[in-house]
Amino acid sequence: MLSKFLCTLLLATTAYAAVPPSTHVVLLVEENHSYAEVIGNPQMPYLNSLAKSYSYLTDYFADTHPSIGNYFELTTGAIITNNDSFTSTITNDNIVRHLLTAGKTWKSYAESLPSVGYTGGNTGDYLKRHNPWAYFSDVANSSVEKQRLVPFTQFSKDLAANALPNFSFITPNILHDAHNGTLAAADAWLKSNIAPLLANTQFKTNGILIIVFDESLTSDTAHGGGHVAAIVIGPKVKRAYRSGTFFQHQSTLKTILDALGANHTLGNATNAPDFNVF
Repeated sequence: MLSKFLCTLLLATTAYAAVPPSTHVVLLVEENHSYAEVIGNPQMPYLNSLAKSYSYLTDYFADTHPSIGNYFELTTGAIITNNDSFTSTITNDNIVRHLLTAGKTWKSYAESLPSVGYTGGNTGDYLKRHNPWAYFSDVANSSVEKQRLVPFTQFSKDLAANALPNFSFITPNILHDAHNGTLAAADAWLKSNIAPLLANTQFKTNGILIIVFDESLTSDTAHGGGHVAAIVIGPKVKRAYRSGTFFQHQSTLKTILDALGANHTLGNATNAPDFNVF
């Protein structure tokens, strides 16, 4: 009897702890600032209002320096390279394969991307290393999947038409992600472009938005890439909650896959904790 009770309790606890299923998960990545520079900064009133209203992680750390390895960690569960000038197509297991296997749709909305399906190098205010999807052989070598690399201007159109994919990756250009521009400019961009998402009927059903900075200051090497801000937003996310659990980018990847019902056995995400605390 005791064994049966414990098994029942374990199953109930597991069910409670699972990440709630979502039909629309959005990941937005900002650039190169520490947790202390972001959380509580009056230059970012909109982002901080989201942090206070929803859930944020006080013990979240990037995996490496510089940027590119963190973007790969978010999408492959591995750093792959620390060379920001990397141009090769990679065949590593990645989030695209897992989403497609699960029958899920996806798009990468990249601000200043010159054209749909563009997999070339840096141009204008667009940096390829901030758009990891463009490196995947599953995308670059597929005439179908390549069409899911779209300029950010498509986001508002898809949102208005209630046509967002199951997973959306958003990368602002370097003037709006705090890479070259200011935190104030990044915050204004977020308010202009993210507020409509949060008001969208489909998103308000069971959507999840994760906003995270790719890496901290280069002088901050704690746990590889330093202490960064990460915020989880959505109708089923705990309100006015903060978590001191230790997380890194592989936990973001696992949370995305879990929420969409895809296999999370993907590199470092496999054994990472997901965001079930929220």
